[in-house]
Formats: sequence, structure tokens, C-alpha cells
Amino acid sequence: MARRKYRLSSSGRGRGNLGYWLATLVVLAFIGWLWWKSGETQTRRPTASTVPRTNQPAPPSAQTVPRSRSPAASLQPNSPSPATTTFPRPPKDTLETQIALARLGISSGSIDGVNGSQTRAALLAFQRRTGLTASGELDAATRAALSVDGAPLTNYVVTSNDLARLQPLSKTWLGKSQQTALDYESILELVAELGHASPNLIRRLNPGVDWTNTLAGTSVQIPVADYPAPTAKAAFLVISLAEKKLEAFDANTNLLAHFPCSIAARVEKRPAGELHVTAIAPNPNYTFDPAVFPESEEARQIQTKLMIPPGPNNPVGTAWISLDKPGYGIHGTPNPEQVGRTESHGCFRLANWNAEYLIKLVSVDTPVYVEP
Repeated sequence: MARRKYRLSSSGRGRGNLGYWLATLVVLAFIGWLWWKSGETQTRRPTASTVPRTNQPAPPSAQTVPRSRSPAASLQPNSPSPATTTFPRPPKDTLETQIALARLGISSGSIDGVNGSQTRAALLAFQRRTGLTASGELDAATRAALSVDGAPLTNYVVTSNDLARLQPLSKTWLGKSQQTALDYESILELVAELGHASPNLIRRLNPGVDWTNTLAGTSVQIPVADYPAPTAKAAFLVISLAEKKLEAFDANTNLLAHFPCSIAARVEKRPAGELHVTAIAPNPNYTFDPAVFPESEEARQIQTKLMIPPGPNNPVGTAWISLDKPGYGIHGTPNPEQVGRTESHGCFRLANWNAEYLIKLVSVDTPVYVEP
């Protein structure tokens, strides 16, 4: 009986121990479950970037933000923003070199970012003016002496007034004479002249602009190439026929301005020696004389003079300086990117912006020395 009682007692203790361990396991499992839930909750806790704000929309993800191509991405290197750049500083590339020179009144022609003959001629003019070795290259000494004094590019916003100016240019002399003005034909042409630049450069700076349908409010990047305000009148001008350049000097022979220049195609129409300014006319009209254009079939048929209205597409551009040789003058042109690369009927042709600056420097009787 005692043995049986022992066995019953032993059996009861066994069941009690089993229950204890089962209870312990349940408790541990519950604690583990609570710990796991706590960790999951912390993992899923919203961060500041994922909480939608009621007053401000959450920023879109990188995949949904359209990346706008930098306007200067096709040029090298890209122009830094004014906010992160200290000026003055040396020019970084050919484009900035041309802009820095222009701000000194030294033109490399239509600014295009290309290191061609007119850029080298402009560098030569700067080197001679500053007493540097005349190499025509942007060497270390020239780069150190030539500085960019502000952001090289700026945004220009097209206005409704700009659009109102546009009109097609007649292909005939008679048609031109009947227009109200010979103004710009396109916004591309207008903003290129504002920036003293070639249309190709403006296209590269603004790859996203639709130039066939440019609306008011369109923002475009153009060079900042304004000339310095004149501090003195030119004592004399020198035109080099061989180098196709015009330069203005003060009374102490300091260089005031340097411009590429087109000359007469025919040698016998290239005057040499000393001439003088006799008249100055901003935004002039133009008298078409058929006798001056014997190669034109239309001129031979018209056989009468026509008055061509003013404007940037006028044959003499936006400025005229008469010389004391009948029929000769210094003037602008409707095709500034061709200055110094093509030839004229006899006058000295400059880009419109260069002719406009020159009339601020000269006076009646200013000597003009034309060198072979």
C-alpha cells in the first residue's frame, strides 16, 4: 500500500512539473511575442520623410522629378552659379574668355565659345594693351590678367513687346522699301543680338526652347557682354585691311575698343590713307542705289533709288558713320556672325552692337587711318 501511495505521489509530482514547464514555456512565448511586436512597431514607425504633411505636399521621389538639362550643359565646363562663385576670377574656357574681353570693349565677333581667328585677334589686342607677350593665346599670364567680374550668363525673359516687333523680311529691295521697319524676324535673332552672340550658341545654351513657337514669358540664357560706359572720346581710329579689324584709341594711344571688320571685296574699292568722320546716324534708313549693285538683276530692272526703312535688318544695320570719301562709311549689318568673314561693296562693316558702341566714341572730324 505504501508503495502504491508512493507511486501515486510520484505520478502527481510528475504531472505538476510538466504543468509548470508548460506554463513557463507559454509565458516565455508570450514575452517573445510581445518583444517581436515591439520591434516590428519600431521598424514601421513613420519617419519625417514618409509622414504626409497637411500644410505642405510631400516632395516627389527622384524618379518622378523631371531633371531639367542645364542650359550650359553642351558647353565645357558648365558656368557655375553666382551663389557659389566668387568674382572676379580668371576665365575658365573660350566662352568666358570672349565674354570677359567684350566687357573691356574688345570684341571677338559674335560670341560663340569657339577659339577661332577673331578670338585670337581679340586676345592679341588685350595682350598689347596690358603689355603682355602677344601670343594670341590664353596662356597662363593672360588668364591671370583677364578676369570675369560677374556671372557670365543671365536669364532674359521674352516679352510681348519683343514678339510684337517680329516681322518677315522681304526678299526683294522693292519689298523692303515697303515695310514699316526692317526689324527682327525671330526671337532667336533678337536675343542673340542682345547677348552679342551667334544664334548657334544661343541654341546650345537653351536646348529646351522651341524657337519656332517662343511665347512671352519664356526665359532664355544669354551672355552678359555689355561694353563699359565710355570714359573718353576716341582721338583716332585705325582700320587694318590685312587683319580686318577696327580699333579706337584715346589721345594717349590707349586702346578703347577693338572690333572685327569686313572690308570691300574689290581691292580698288578699299580706300587707304587718312579719312575723317563727317556724320553720325543711329538707327539710319538706307538709300538703295541700283548703280551700286550691278550684279543684281532686280537692281537692273528697278533703275531707281529706293528708301529702305531702319531696323537691325537694314543693309547698314543700326548705326552709320559717314566718312569724307563719297559713298563710304562705317556701319552695322543684318548678319553680324559674318563680319570679318565675308566682304562688303566698299564700306567698313561691323556687328550692330559694335557699330552702336563706336558712335558713342567718335565725333565729327575724328581721324580714321586705313592701313593696307
